[in-house]
Order: sequence, then C-alpha cells, then structure tokens
Amino acid sequence: MKTLETQRLILRLFTKGDLDDMYEYASVDGVGEAAGWKHHESKDESQTILDKFIKNGDVYAIILKETGKVIGSVGIHKGIFNEKLGAKNPFEIGYALGMPYWGHSLATEATKAAIKYAFEGLSADLLWCGHYLQNARSKRVIEKCGFAYYCDGIFEAKPLGMTFEGKRYILTREQYERNNKNN
Repeated sequence: MKTLETQRLILRLFTKGDLDDMYEYASVDGVGEAAGWKHHESKDESQTILDKFIKNGDVYAIILKETGKVIGSVGIHKGIFNEKLGAKNPFEIGYALGMPYWGHSLATEATKAAIKYAFEGLSADLLWCGHYLQNARSKRVIEKCGFAYYCDGIFEAKPLGMTFEGKRYILTREQYERNNKNN
C-alpha cells in the first residue's frame, strides 16, 4: 500500500519506530476492549502486536499530520464472508483510535481512506465490518462510511475470551461507486 493522506491524517504501514505511540494508545483501558482485544499491559505486548502488523502488512498506522504521532490503526484484512453474497474478493475493515481523539471524526476519516484503497487499490468487491452492541461510537463510524446493515449475531472476541452481541454491515463495490458518484 502506498501512503494515503486525508485532510488531517496520514495512513501508512506500521514500522518498528511506532512502538511508543502504539503502546500509548493501545494501553488505555477501553480502547482495545471496544474492538474485541484487551488493552496492552506492557511494551513487550505492543512489540509482539507491532511485529505481527509489520509481518502481515494489512494494518496501517493512523498518523495525525499536525503532530506526526500514531494515534490509532485501521486494518484491511482479506477475509471470508457469506458466500450467498457472491463476493470473490471480500475484505474486513477494522479500526482503533486513541481515546483523546474520539469524537473528532478521525476514525471516520481514516476508515473512508481505507475503504477507497480497498476498492480502488485492492479491487475489493465487498467490504464488511461490525461492532458490538455497546459500541455506539463504532456504529456511528460505520454509518457515516456508507455501510448497510447485514445481520445481527453473537461474535467471539478471542483475545478477551468472551462473546458479544453485535451487528455486521457490508459495503459492496456498487454501493461504493453509487455513494461516490453522488458526492
């Protein structure tokens, strides 16, 4: 992936130099839990996750242009989805943002850039994402990004060893193109 820029953000693959910033946002209680993973309890834990991000190459650092600081992440994961939809190249979008940056539409801005890259750079034909019922902030990001409700379900958060009620949403290539034509 090339580096993506929005009005306030830069999205790029994580590098080893991002450890301190990652630990700063990922160690706060509530940030990871909203997305299905436990907050990081040590820099060693952040290092393990950072190494995985670098190796897999599908999670991007969200950098605030104003400060040059990594404030979160957005993942574009190749994945399987309900075959009834006929998707041949589906991806899952997921995101996390440091708590001080909540409520400023930064997650929406980053997710929209990731969506554009998935459809235009990765030739996705379908994107999906979801949120746990208690995560109203994530629901709002999903709605602002043009996803359509798909289903309810019980979803497992393996890192937390828990299951949650949640909702899944999809965005097809046709919906994406229609939304962009109207904007």
